[in-house]
Amino acid sequence: MRRPSFRKFCRVPASTVATAPALRVSLRGVGRTFPAPGGGDKPVLRDIDLDIRPGEIIALLGPSGCGKSTLLRLIGGLDAADAGELTLDGTPVAEVDQRSAVAFQEPRLLPWRSIARNVALGLPRGTAKPDGDARVAELLGLVQLEHAAALRPRQVSGGMAQRASLARALARGPGVLLLDEPFGALDALTRLTMQDLLLDIHASRPTTVVLVTHDVDEALTLADRVVLLGEDPAAPGKGSGIRSILDVGKPRPRDRADPALALLRADLLERLGVDSHHTPNYVTAALRKQRQQIGDQPTGTSTEPTRPHAF
Repeated sequence: MRRPSFRKFCRVPASTVATAPALRVSLRGVGRTFPAPGGGDKPVLRDIDLDIRPGEIIALLGPSGCGKSTLLRLIGGLDAADAGELTLDGTPVAEVDQRSAVAFQEPRLLPWRSIARNVALGLPRGTAKPDGDARVAELLGLVQLEHAAALRPRQVSGGMAQRASLARALARGPGVLLLDEPFGALDALTRLTMQDLLLDIHASRPTTVVLVTHDVDEALTLADRVVLLGEDPAAPGKGSGIRSILDVGKPRPRDRADPALALLRADLLERLGVDSHHTPNYVTAALRKQRQQIGDQPTGTSTEPTRPHAF
């Protein structure tokens, strides 16, 4: 019987197309409230204070409905905050800010356009055709879709469509790349491959990346820091804030079987209220003791939200 073969992506070459410098993202006291269905207001986010360094990969993690995608939209200027200030490199975020680009969970490709022409939709307005064609060709090479340039979305796989969506987001050379569960609809093996491809692209053109995910393992594989969002148990219904920030403290690419990541995974799952069934040992006992000393409980709010881990 013939064994199935899985495609292995080549390493991504260094980019030659001009890309905007990675930008610093700053949020101060950011809040967002929506009208409630029965009248009144429904706070979703409150008192968000966060600084994201240029070129950093940040993962937003938390339960469904905690405001992760809302926060992503605020950073991209797709929605406006009710309170606080959001800036990119010190300049306020504009409506549909052209300094950032978004890739969503669904590829959202136009079915009547080829893959190449879908990628071209992300080019800055006024790009000359020769320059645009060159940029699209390089991006298709970057996500390894040169062979699919003339195909329609219905003729490619889900993973290929998602790669095209990522290339479209990169077309304008954004200073901030916003990813809203970009691999959530893919099968497990394709998802792992896409994670590796994203890291290769980031190494080639290190823009600032903010990633929304429900996958703890994905967050630990990709992010420099994991921002855990959620409501304060002492103030239910008042909107989500930052419960804690975990500094992964590991160089990329990371060994997915690294025992240290397993410990961080157990820590995050506990903070999310999920039993990891991780056998306690001296390291987890030390982590728990450290939490108690600084008052940083899984269901509470830390006064020292950034927690570096060194294993």
